[in-house]
Amino acid sequence: MSNEENANKTADAAKETAGKLFSVMMDLKEKNPKVFFGAVGGVVLLLIIIMMSGGDSKVMPVPTAKNLAVGQRYVLKNPNTYEVESPIQLVAVPGAIAAFDDSEDDAKGKDKVESCRRIAQGTAVTVMEFQDFAGKKNAFAKVQVEDGECKGSSGWVLSIDVQ
Repeated sequence: MSNEENANKTADAAKETAGKLFSVMMDLKEKNPKVFFGAVGGVVLLLIIIMMSGGDSKVMPVPTAKNLAVGQRYVLKNPNTYEVESPIQLVAVPGAIAAFDDSEDDAKGKDKVESCRRIAQGTAVTVMEFQDFAGKKNAFAKVQVEDGECKGSSGWVLSIDVQ
């Protein structure tokens, strides 16, 4: 037998089985409608239970912002990265988007002010003031760097980056 003949026989057998099942279901509907509709309702209920019970009930951990205070010392730590060496960007204006490619600036060489805009995690800082944004109180913090070669420079960071 060829593969086509086997496929045709399998398709015919499937059609015959489906036809028999359909005729049994219609016969049950005519003879005992309560059982038929109860079975249909049970299958639907089972499907709903299966769909609603999927997934894990664990909640993903969310970094929480500390209650920061002006004049206190903290360290810079980005809770959204696992890479310890990724720097935190200090910007001149709160809310400024700092996600740009500054690889050209690296090639040209920067002065001290520009080189102190990318601060390593773990650097000690002092909070100088706060800025609210989009209904969130103290969304941005103005910090002054207290350690390293950039000591004394200041800029704005997300408050969540101050730990």
